[in-house]
Amino acid sequence: MSVSPVILGTLASTLAGLATGIGGLPILFGKGQKISHQFKDELLGVAAGIMLAATAFSLLVPAIEMGGAWITALGIAIGGILLDVFDKIIPHEHFERGREGLESDLRRIWLFVLAITLHNFPEGLAVGVSFGSGNVSNGVTVALAIGLQNIPEGLAVAVSLLGVGYNHRQAFTYALLTGLVEPIGGFLGISLVTIMHSFLPLGMALAAGAMLFVISDEIIPETHHSSHARSSTYALLTGFIIMMILDTILG
Repeated sequence: MSVSPVILGTLASTLAGLATGIGGLPILFGKGQKISHQFKDELLGVAAGIMLAATAFSLLVPAIEMGGAWITALGIAIGGILLDVFDKIIPHEHFERGREGLESDLRRIWLFVLAITLHNFPEGLAVGVSFGSGNVSNGVTVALAIGLQNIPEGLAVAVSLLGVGYNHRQAFTYALLTGLVEPIGGFLGISLVTIMHSFLPLGMALAAGAMLFVISDEIIPETHHSSHARSSTYALLTGFIIMMILDTILG
């Protein structure tokens, strides 16, 4: 009995999103307070490298093969512009760069959560659309990539929350919550490309453009904000290589 692509895409994006909680587990058990700022930046660097490789090999290459370079270029542009618009409208706060978006009276913790939500929604979207081609192995590769990068990201978020005064349980809980937006993105992505299959290459490129925007605008500046830029860069290269090898093995 075959399983619906919508169910597969939604389930895979849910599991990938829950990986932020796996990353936050050391904090829940009181093991993360000694993690240095440099190590946190390096964790985010690894996450950025994994995202970058997954975007290139599992989203952009299939999009070009199915829809051609022009459709792919259009999708990348749309994805980046949409994230830019949401980034300017939705109130949120970064740990290093402070508040962005429209003014809001929301509690600071929810501004942090919204910032990570803006980051994680495109990841769920990427997982969803990757299952739309009917190539389950490609969908599994993207889901694995997002899950892998969510682990160091979840730990980094939880450590940052500890640093601004939240207790261990709160830090873990909010780190877990930031990943739970991914099933929403996954469901929307797979539903859209299932209803309109011709939208698939554009949808994959759109998800790729959104992820590229997040990598360039959010993650890399966060890791280069202090004096750890060089080690974070090597961490990014390490994450890229790991994901490239996994994509080759699984593909």
